[in-house]
Amino acid sequence: MTIGLEHYLVLSAVLFCIGLYGALTKRNAVIILMCIELMLNSVNISLVAFSSYIVPRALTGQVFAIFVMVVAAAEVAVGLAIILAIYRRFTDVDANNINLMKW
Repeated sequence: MTIGLEHYLVLSAVLFCIGLYGALTKRNAVIILMCIELMLNSVNISLVAFSSYIVPRALTGQVFAIFVMVVAAAEVAVGLAIILAIYRRFTDVDANNINLMKW
């Protein structure tokens, strides 16, 4: 049995759903950030799978996956800086208690 495009897409969809569930239900800001990273990695899996199965000689999916990784790294850096600033001020990273964005 060979692993086809459908297998990669199902894996990507499952990982995206797990990340979406975690981002919507968890209250800890660090966990929410990790769930967003999981969703971005599931998109990388689907990009590389489509690229390797539809256009095997072109590396467009891999290039886009690298761009997504760069954006994810920048998002983590900014997100962790914001979370650390909030933790220093309130000593809590509970997303329900953070209401700084409305001021």
